[in-house]
Amino acid sequence: MKCEVYRSNRKEGTYIFVPDSKALGVLPDTLKARLEPLEWVMALDLEKRTTLAATDPASVIDSIESQGFYLQLPPGDEADSC
Repeated sequence: MKCEVYRSNRKEGTYIFVPDSKALGVLPDTLKARLEPLEWVMALDLEKRTTLAATDPASVIDSIESQGFYLQLPPGDEADSC
């Protein structure tokens, strides 16, 4: 699965993985309000990755398929529900 990664310029260390840039338009309004502006970081092919910096690719794929996005919070902020 190919995806794009965006960094929140409002919430340091927070990244959102989406299938493509069009998916940013359908993110929940509350999430967009807490994270925007977003800055493009990179495109990834998750099926070709065995590891990621903060989680495993299978978790990201599962979240994108079920929710339309994967939200990566900075270490220690897991309880913060963006």
